[in-house]
Amino acid sequence: MTSTATDLVVAAWPDCSPRLLRPSQRGVEEYADYVRSGGYRSLKDADALLEQVDLSGLLGRGGAAFPLATKLRTVRDAGRRGAETVVVANGEEGEPASVKDRWLLRHRPHLVLDGLRLATTVVSATRAYVYVSDERSAAAVTDALAELEPAVFEGVSVTVVTVEPGYVAGEETAAVRRINGGPAKPTDKPPRPFEEGVLGLSTMVSNVETLANLPYILEHGAEGFRAVGTPMSPGTFLATITGAGRPPALYEIPHGAAFSDLLKVHGVSADSVRGALMGGYFAGLVNTDILDATLDHETIRRLGSGLGCGAISILTDDCPVAVAASVMAYFDRENAGQCGSCFNGTAAMSAVTSALRDGVAADEDLARLERWSVVLRGRGACGTLDGATNIAASLLRQFPQVIARHLAGDCPSCRSGPFLAKRPYEAEAMAQS
Repeated sequence: MTSTATDLVVAAWPDCSPRLLRPSQRGVEEYADYVRSGGYRSLKDADALLEQVDLSGLLGRGGAAFPLATKLRTVRDAGRRGAETVVVANGEEGEPASVKDRWLLRHRPHLVLDGLRLATTVVSATRAYVYVSDERSAAAVTDALAELEPAVFEGVSVTVVTVEPGYVAGEETAAVRRINGGPAKPTDKPPRPFEEGVLGLSTMVSNVETLANLPYILEHGAEGFRAVGTPMSPGTFLATITGAGRPPALYEIPHGAAFSDLLKVHGVSADSVRGALMGGYFAGLVNTDILDATLDHETIRRLGSGLGCGAISILTDDCPVAVAASVMAYFDRENAGQCGSCFNGTAAMSAVTSALRDGVAADEDLARLERWSVVLRGRGACGTLDGATNIAASLLRQFPQVIARHLAGDCPSCRSGPFLAKRPYEAEAMAQS
């Protein structure tokens, strides 16, 4: 179920004008074209923009859905107390099932830089960083920076920092640690970056898609931003869709769109769907209840899952038990190896889900898995262990009948060979190069 490098489909959502995507964009958007479309417009009142961001309800698009205005205000207030401030545009897309950040950085680097410019102005930052692991993204941003007049960032130093790709490398404290010269591994919290981040300064770390929404808010205001979406999940989001035997796709979807409409747009029959893997690998599995859901934070949370980074893998022929085993094995390999609870916990849960996939697990193994899914939650320095517990808990809760078939050694989906993938539903952003 791993896609090839040229498969990605980039498409607009029906009856919704894209704000971030340019489906017809070939290559890298040039500076002149971006300026002609209204980019890098003057910001006369940083406090007024912050108020509009607050009213817009813009939530972080990196996975945690944290309000951007809260981050901006916290770091701005630190600056007003006399501290230097820093902004990090986090484009280290360590989630293999997501391509949105790489697409933005590779094709619309000026949109990302414009959002970074606005964030640095709001918090009065003296330094800014674009943090990436993708070489093409780094090159596109570096070239875009070279096109800018110094006045665009008004004396703010902007540095592109590259890192080896990894699931934990994009966690905010891992980003800070790497920029400070250490390994890209998470650190204990507190302190959080807004308290002590890059060079010990108050630092705002924000996902590049989140920042890319700021130019739209500057131009159209909070009311314009809220013209689509739901009251609690306003605006659009970039969704990477994989699975179902279809090429991976990147859509800009208005929050609140029906999952059934996503299936129609993506060319998948609802009758073939047995569930979905939500938020990349982090938010767990959902059964056919997803068919009646809308794609917004409040609705997906009620299903016991989350939108996360917007990556959704559609399950049709793939057995949920085998999918869970592949994702859990990935967590076991990709954990940072510095928290005993995560290092040992992911290995133990991976062993049980693999045994269940292979038809050699017993009831007592499932009892241990259920206990671990509760007691291990929140114990790691980053979200890897929580992601693993989400997979375990959601598998047990959402697919009891499939589990029973595996305990009986009678899963029809796995008879001809179970789903096995080192990086399940991996997608790439190489299309439209």
